[in-house]
Amino acid sequence: MSSSEADRQIHAFFFPFTAHGHMIPIIDMAKVFAARGVKATLLLTPHNASIFTKSIDQERSLFGLDVHIQILGSVLFGEAGLPEDIRSPDMLPNHFLAIKSLQQPLEQLLEKHRPDFIVADTFLTFATEAASKYGIPRFVFHIAGFFSQCVEETLVSHKPQEGITSDTETFVVPDLPDHIEMTRLQLSDLHRNNDAFAIEVWADVRESEKKSYGVLVNSFYELEPAYAMHYKNVLCKRAWSIGPVSLANKNNMDKAAQRGKKTSFDDHFVVNWLDSKEPRSVLYICFGSFYSRFSKAQWHEIALGLEDSETSFIWVIRKIKQEEEESYLPEGFEDRITANKKGLLIKEWAPQVLILDHPAVGRFMTHCGGNSLLEGVTAGVPMVTWPMSADMFYNEKFITTVLKIGIQVGVEKWNSWLTESIDVLVKKEKIANVVSRLMGDGEEATNMRTKAKELSYMAKEAVEKGGSSYENMTALIEEFKMFKKPSTMEN
Repeated sequence: MSSSEADRQIHAFFFPFTAHGHMIPIIDMAKVFAARGVKATLLLTPHNASIFTKSIDQERSLFGLDVHIQILGSVLFGEAGLPEDIRSPDMLPNHFLAIKSLQQPLEQLLEKHRPDFIVADTFLTFATEAASKYGIPRFVFHIAGFFSQCVEETLVSHKPQEGITSDTETFVVPDLPDHIEMTRLQLSDLHRNNDAFAIEVWADVRESEKKSYGVLVNSFYELEPAYAMHYKNVLCKRAWSIGPVSLANKNNMDKAAQRGKKTSFDDHFVVNWLDSKEPRSVLYICFGSFYSRFSKAQWHEIALGLEDSETSFIWVIRKIKQEEEESYLPEGFEDRITANKKGLLIKEWAPQVLILDHPAVGRFMTHCGGNSLLEGVTAGVPMVTWPMSADMFYNEKFITTVLKIGIQVGVEKWNSWLTESIDVLVKKEKIANVVSRLMGDGEEATNMRTKAKELSYMAKEAVEKGGSSYENMTALIEEFKMFKKPSTMEN
């Protein structure tokens, strides 16, 4: 390699799906690449750009990162009469159509700027075709880790669920490094009901991924080595693990502000509340960035179960209409937990990385989303698993069966995050019991704490110089420095 090639700055586009949980890790990834000398350009819709502009400007001014925002699709969603989030199942097809119409403006940006490569979310399948027109490599970005992707691919190729006569009968997911049992109730509509829209989306995703340059995974080798190897050697996919990307946020300001939204409390208030607690004495509860569509009765069961466990907790409650908020919680619940200083309710949004990293937080009740799973691992906290939809039941198996750092709360049925539940999925007695088990000092809880701390150490080592994720990124950057940069219209 010549000296000019070695010194050339790489320019990369980062293109997230419009859901907040998809944007967060790609934005963190852009920051990680920028910290390694890459010019990183985020492609965001106007609404999402308005949320993240302040934090991105901060990264440039305070830390000198070469990271920028390029607005894409200035009138797209307004013309289609669609909000940029998805609020009902009926909106999904139109939302995906609107997203696909971003292909032309994406191609215009690719033609103008000619980046060295583009990282696009798995659902932005048109990015592969758009990038290929200009000889630009496209990487697929998955929120899911290797384990979840291996389970999904095995269900698609082997279809073990089709030989089962009952939705509650267990079956073994074949050809995996571990013995993984599931039921049809835990599978998505793609595998259980042959949903036409889901089949079309995932067929498009797999075809696009097959034609892409490779896959970037927000994971680290030491977390799931058998599945990283299975993904590459058995499923024959080119992949680089470069996470945990949330570790791009080094200080409290980053951990609080990088999510882009405001909380119902000042961040200092939350930290001060945690400072008043003993180490590892607080349970953090959060069910993700989408609607937590529990029934009113289930909200009551969670609240009463937390009270009965006598555990200190922070509980993030999202998307409850203000006028109905009181009816969703037992009478006097918030007053009681405030008076006895046992609990703190955060409405709508919480600085999750900041909270999980606090020494007072010892456990995490989670919906098992990909981001939350990895952030919990990185913080070194055992988990109570409450999966809902998407790949969350796979992630629950990873947490409880493979890593052995969590306890299932007992949810048995996959339910779309867009569909409001009318059932009580878990009773207060089970919630109190599982929380008490995990928060206690018995052998089971102690072993999980020890394993979780070991994984946390490995996660942090992976992104430091010489670590597995650091070296993967080094190899990737060096690989693109050897490529001839696509010609550009810019001077």
